Amino acid sequence: MSTDAPFRDPAELARVIGVSINPVLLTTALTHRSYAYEHGGTNYERLEFLGDAILQQVVTIELFHRFADLNEGDLAKRRAALVSTTALAEIARGLNLGPFIRLGNGEISTGGADKSSLLADVVESIIGAAFLSLGREDSSDLVLRLVAPLFESADRFGNALDPKTALQELFDRKGMGKPVYDVTANGPDHARTFDATIEHDDRVLGRGEGTSKKAAEANAALAALAALAEK
Repeated sequence: MSTDAPFRDPAELARVIGVSINPVLLTTALTHRSYAYEHGGTNYERLEFLGDAILQQVVTIELFHRFADLNEGDLAKRRAALVSTTALAEIARGLNLGPFIRLGNGEISTGGADKSSLLADVVESIIGAAFLSLGREDSSDLVLRLVAPLFESADRFGNALDPKTALQELFDRKGMGKPVYDVTANGPDHARTFDATIEHDDRVLGRGEGTSKKAAEANAALAALAALAEK
């Protein structure tokens, strides 16, 4: 099944991830609400809700068996890191998922296909579509194939658990004061997004976006942490 230009064919993505997902479900899993609002049809949000639950369950079971020496608290922290926006966006970029996502014109103009929060949502919606198409066993196998490369390095996503706190602690250690967040809202009410920047000494340290002010600030904090780590 082909999609409207300039979006890539969902069938090509099915070949990339190596599973045969129902074409209608897969197209829905790739359809952002901004596209559905402009063109009609269904967006991916219900599939995202389902996929999030499947992802949480599969990762929980795998961590339980893989890390027999970890206590409940450490397992919970590692799970949170592996299902974080940062981790899921890394998976999405590894699949080159952006060009497959059907976006409205406004979302395209603001670079929606490379927004971490949006990419993470679509990974979850694809998992939901896979569950409905393939059943529990095969969809669980897909989750493990997608997430497996990150299991041994989950600690590097640790800042994703509470990036604003991590950034404040880093600022405190460096004697930099408090991070200053500037947040703006964009788009109509049905597709509201937020952009956040963090400045220090009149210099932007990080930028982030999200579907809520909190998410935008968290993503900006992650970007600032990465920028400071490079220095």
